[in-house]
Amino acid sequence: MAVSRINEAGLDVNQYGNRNLVINGAMKVAQRGTSTTTSGSYQIDRFSADNAGGTVTYEQVSLSSSDTPYSSGFRNAAKLTNTSAGSTATTDYRRFMYRVEGQDMAGSGWNYTSSSSSITLSFWVKSSLAGTYSVSFHALDGTAQAYSFDYTLVADTWKKITHTLPGNSNLTFDNDTGQSFRISIWPYIGTNFTTSGHTDEAWAAYDGSSQTGDYAQNWASTASATFFVTGVQFEVGDTATDFEHRTFADELARCQRYTFVHETGVAYGWSALSGYCNTTSNALAFYQFPVKMRAAPSLTVSGDFQILDGFTSYSVTNNSLGMGTVFNARVDVSASGLTAGRHIATRNNNDADAKVIFDAEL
Repeated sequence: MAVSRINEAGLDVNQYGNRNLVINGAMKVAQRGTSTTTSGSYQIDRFSADNAGGTVTYEQVSLSSSDTPYSSGFRNAAKLTNTSAGSTATTDYRRFMYRVEGQDMAGSGWNYTSSSSSITLSFWVKSSLAGTYSVSFHALDGTAQAYSFDYTLVADTWKKITHTLPGNSNLTFDNDTGQSFRISIWPYIGTNFTTSGHTDEAWAAYDGSSQTGDYAQNWASTASATFFVTGVQFEVGDTATDFEHRTFADELARCQRYTFVHETGVAYGWSALSGYCNTTSNALAFYQFPVKMRAAPSLTVSGDFQILDGFTSYSVTNNSLGMGTVFNARVDVSASGLTAGRHIATRNNNDADAKVIFDAEL
């Protein structure tokens, strides 16, 4: 049954969009690909997964009608698999994190310095290990503040978690494009970062050695343990409303503010990158971003590319970001045997998975 929330003007907030401060909370968009074992990666856009000790596989997976969130419109989830167990219970951790811009927190409508004003987190979660798990919040601006809460799970059973946070007079959010707020969902966090006397559900100065209470179960030491998350929503008010489902196109455009991935998807597919030969060993390729990015991005090229000058194809030996703004970028491409002044186009060299990644993540 839908939950109604009436604001001061007597209007039902559920009928309005843009309630959710989280982008891609339904895990629809995965521009970089669907699976990785690299710690700290954003395999699913806007959500990073990092770990210490052992190896974790982080992937976007499809849900089926047997998954409880499916009936609420969710078709994807983030899945963490403990591919190899960690070595110690103290320094190991596994974390799924979302970062929020300062201007999005400052302009959210949450009167965050008032204890009578609230903001609410909700999400669906499932773990292969029963036990008590934690979520922590980290406000980075000013004097850093932190808050945490616990929840319990039955093994291999989906559960919807909701929790409301009050404001606090010590909270500060800068009205800028920097990282201001972190939401961390922990499958496991070792005792180097926890304390048995940790106080939950209260704001306090951030302490990296006391982010949550001690974990009773060690997900990180259990090989092949799994952890699923979807439907992450963070909204102003004291009630978790129905999840704000947005179209794939809408979520993709929002994600492209932080990362834009160009790929062709087929062998020898042509790229939109074009330009000219600057010298016999260097070409300049230019790209216009589909949306204004959060900041000037960094460049990563994954896979095998060629450049063509209308007559001959040349293997690329190096790519670097020659110039980047929030609107466009110039990529410096190295190859041998070019003819200065000729126009060039780019394509993948029989590598359908080749990607050009412009990254402005928080």
